[in-house]
Amino acid sequence: MADLTTLFAGRIRCPNPFWLASGPPANCGSQVMRAFDAGWGGAVWKTIGEPIVNVTSRYSSVDWNGQRMMGLSNIELISDRPIEVNFREISEVKKRYPNHAVIASLMVESRRETWHEIVKQAEDAGSDGLELNFGCPHGMSERGMGSAVGQVPEYATMITEWVKEVARTPVLVKLTPNISDIRAVGRAARKGGADALTAINTINSITGIDLDTFTPRPDVAGRSSHGGYCGPAVKPIALHMVRELTADPQIGLPVSGIGGISGWRDAAEFLLLGCQSVQVCTAAMHYGFRIVEDMIDGLSNWMDEKGFAAIDDFRGLSLPRVTEWKHLNLNHKLVARIHSDLCIGCDLCYIACWDGAHQCIHIDGVENPEQLVDRSRATIAMTPLSSRDVHHGVTPPKRIPNVDEHECVGCNLCWLVCPVEGSITMDKVETGLPSQTWAERMEVR
Repeated sequence: MADLTTLFAGRIRCPNPFWLASGPPANCGSQVMRAFDAGWGGAVWKTIGEPIVNVTSRYSSVDWNGQRMMGLSNIELISDRPIEVNFREISEVKKRYPNHAVIASLMVESRRETWHEIVKQAEDAGSDGLELNFGCPHGMSERGMGSAVGQVPEYATMITEWVKEVARTPVLVKLTPNISDIRAVGRAARKGGADALTAINTINSITGIDLDTFTPRPDVAGRSSHGGYCGPAVKPIALHMVRELTADPQIGLPVSGIGGISGWRDAAEFLLLGCQSVQVCTAAMHYGFRIVEDMIDGLSNWMDEKGFAAIDDFRGLSLPRVTEWKHLNLNHKLVARIHSDLCIGCDLCYIACWDGAHQCIHIDGVENPEQLVDRSRATIAMTPLSSRDVHHGVTPPKRIPNVDEHECVGCNLCWLVCPVEGSITMDKVETGLPSQTWAERMEVR
C-alpha cells in the first residue's frame, strides 16, 4: 500500500495527513485518544484560552435535497474548560500516543506577556505545534480576538512575532476567509515568522429563519447571532483560498487545508493543491471518528491505482493547471452529445438549455418548454391503459432530445443536470484553429 506518513512543516511527523480540526471533536483528551484509536493521524485541540460561557442552542444547518447538514453553522466559542485541564490532558495524550500529531490551538488577549505565557504552557505540555486562531468569526471577534486579528494584517504580524519570540515548536496561523484577499494575511503571517498556515476558518453566516417565530437559527431565547459556516457547502470556497495561498510566491509556507472535507476524494483535492495535511471537523461531528477508516483506505487505493508511492509524489500537481481566465484557450471547443440508449426522456436537459443556457437542445415537434405540458397530456390521452404505469402514474413515451452542435457552446449545463451518468457526454471538437488566449489575442491587436 501507499505510504501516507506525513511530515508537516518539516518537523511534525504523523501516520497520515488526516487531522481533526480544532472544534467540538477535539474538545478533550478522551475524544482525541478515541480518534487516534480510530486512525486519525493528528488533532488540533479545541482552542484554548481563558474559559468562556457558551449559550444554548449553538448549531444550525442547511439541508439540501435530502442530505442533512450540507452546511453547518455554529455560534459556539472556544474551550469552556480551564486552561490547566486542557494542558494536562494534552500531556497525557502525548504520553500515550507519541507518534501522533497534537497541535494546541491558542487564543488570548492581544498582550505580549499573555501570549508568551500560554505558548510556554502549551509546549511544556508536549504540544507538537501551535495553531494561532486568527479566524473565529463570532463571539471572540467582539472581544478583539479571532477574526478581529485575522482581518488586520498588521495585528497578525505583531502577534505572530510575539509568539515566535518564545516558541520552540512550529507555529501555524489559522486564517479567516472573511476578508477580501486571504493572501494579505498569509503574507503578514510569513512576515511575523510563521512556520505554516491553516485555511480556512469558518464563514460568516445566517443559515435560516424560523417563519413561525421570525427568529434566525439557532434560537437563543428568541434571539440569534451570525455564526461560522462550515461543512460540504464551503469546500469550493476553501479550495480557492487554499490555492491562493499555496500558489503565492510571497508566502511559500506549508498549508494545512480545511473546509468541507468529508471523504478521501475531498482530501486528495486539497493535497493536489499543495496542502501538506488536511483537517476535518463537520464530517466527524456528523458521522463519527470512524470515517477516517474510509479516508485512509480510499486515499491509499487511489494512490496505488495512480502509481504514487507517497503523498509527496502528487502534492501540488494541480497548481500549474489553475491560471487566470486570460490564459485559457479560446479555441478549445466541446459540444454536448446525447446517447439515446441511456436517455430516459426526462427533458431536464432540454428545459435547462432553453431556460438557463443557449437554446441548442431540441425535441421534435416541440418549439419551447411550455409546449411540453400540453404535449404530455395529449400523449397520455392516446396511450392505452395497459401500457400505463399504475404505481407511478401515467407517463408519455420516451422522447429523445437532440443537440444542434453548431449552436452548442459546450457550457456543461445539460451534462450537469442529467440524472443518468453517461447519457450526455461533453466531447471535444477539432476546430483546426491553433491555441489562442485572450492575452495573446490582445497582444496581436
